[in-house]
Amino acid sequence: MRIIAGSLKGRKLEAPDWDGLRPTSDKLRETLFNVIAPRVPEAIVLDVFAGSGAIGLEALSRGASRAVFIDNDRRAASLIAANATRCGVNERCVIIRDAAERVLQIPIDGDPFDLVMLDPPYAYAALADVIHAAAKHLAPEGLLILEHATRRTLPTIDGVQLMRTVRSGDSSLTMFEVR
Repeated sequence: MRIIAGSLKGRKLEAPDWDGLRPTSDKLRETLFNVIAPRVPEAIVLDVFAGSGAIGLEALSRGASRAVFIDNDRRAASLIAANATRCGVNERCVIIRDAAERVLQIPIDGDPFDLVMLDPPYAYAALADVIHAAAKHLAPEGLLILEHATRRTLPTIDGVQLMRTVRSGDSSLTMFEVR
């Protein structure tokens, strides 16, 4: 894994060495940032189910001003911290080690966010609830991006409008805006 573009281009990121974490591929991350490029400079980013932190760190490399990472796994929180240190962006990062469902119910330092990235496990049961809760943290004109299995049928969520879905093999990126 590496940072694909921006000021940190080429920096290698540590990948997880345990089962159960599915990092976003470099190809899918590149596709994502090609689509959202105009929204990234100066953005405040919320990376939920952050894993290695690659999405938020890529955003920082491409000009985002700040990134807040949420992951419940202590190993993931340590990995994000190590990757932020490796990239020299610690001062622009906040790492919250707690369950996304709980954190998204309260105000988060940095609210509202210009970009909210959700990358839950593909079999995540409470998808509608977490999308709805995350949307409450979006700034006006903000964008919520969900990475999910292409085969998964997405729920209809009150208050958010599906804008676009980009498919790449088994994974898809679906983008929502607040109505």
